[in-house]
Amino acid sequence: MLRRSVTLLLSAALAAIPLAPAAAEGFAGAGSTFAHPLLARWGQVYSSLQGEGGSAFAADGGFDYEPVGSTGGIMRVLQGAVDFAATDVPLPPEEVERHHLAQFPIATGGVAIAATPRGVPGGALRLSAPVLARIYLGEVTRWNDPALTALNPGLALPDAAITVFQRGDRSGTSWHFTSYLAAGSPEWRDRLGVDTLPRWPLGTGLRGNREMADRLARSENAIGYVEASQAAERRLPVALLQNAGGRFVAPTLPALQAALAGTRWDAARHFAQTGDMAEGDEAYPITATVFALLPQKPAGATRGRHARDFFRLALTERAADAQALGFVPLPASVADQVSTYWRARLGGR
Repeated sequence: MLRRSVTLLLSAALAAIPLAPAAAEGFAGAGSTFAHPLLARWGQVYSSLQGEGGSAFAADGGFDYEPVGSTGGIMRVLQGAVDFAATDVPLPPEEVERHHLAQFPIATGGVAIAATPRGVPGGALRLSAPVLARIYLGEVTRWNDPALTALNPGLALPDAAITVFQRGDRSGTSWHFTSYLAAGSPEWRDRLGVDTLPRWPLGTGLRGNREMADRLARSENAIGYVEASQAAERRLPVALLQNAGGRFVAPTLPALQAALAGTRWDAARHFAQTGDMAEGDEAYPITATVFALLPQKPAGATRGRHARDFFRLALTERAADAQALGFVPLPASVADQVSTYWRARLGGR
């Protein structure tokens, strides 16, 4: 399913993305809105070091990142319009090879289900994949539907229609959300499957995690899915999700770390993962690892060096920034794997 989704993602969107010139100085990236808060933080550090004449970067460059979504980022790096892409859905190894790219993880976050039923505080609502699928299929349309009250005994759910928000752009966040639905709902799996842009049967389509968070913040009786740190920043009420062990879990840092506990990173496969739901009683069930894509032969040697130095700093000295924003940074051992992979795939130090 991953291979099919990514292949469709590449073929459907390539002609629709306008070609923009890469930055003449410094370097430019594009892609994931999910990772935008983290990349923006790292970009501030990068710019600050340059302004201070820091030794990590040359003084003639700058950092620019455009949060156009994972699909848009992949298209731009394939066109040579940017020096790196960030994507929540890794390319299959054969696609990385075919396009002469390097692919490696940078951090992992959670996809939170934000829900605003009137009178229900954050962290009180319980949701499962089968019931969420029925909401997004239009089969559960009111907050006091029996399917929801059965999951939430004793919780006063309002007799109100559910306003459904979904992503109207191609999105890695949507891919991970629909993976969770497909894992728990045969109906969803058979009718819509896993995709970056499903054929949603209902709902209001929004662009990017930021717009999703903004609409949820000002909407009552609504539901949507959004990157967990952006939900926390906007103080959105988030639901507890049922995981593979049957427990209801919030997208906290320990729950995200538990979800990654059994992850095995394989540099020979360019670190691509399957997207299966994490096992374990404490694991949060919807996680998304963000991957960077760099061309093996960058458009400019200086820009390529900037991009690699940026990620070297980010994954080592600035790993704590990821945790401060609610992401799980790469363990030191995985960061070391990535450094070894760079030397083999991109050359240099």
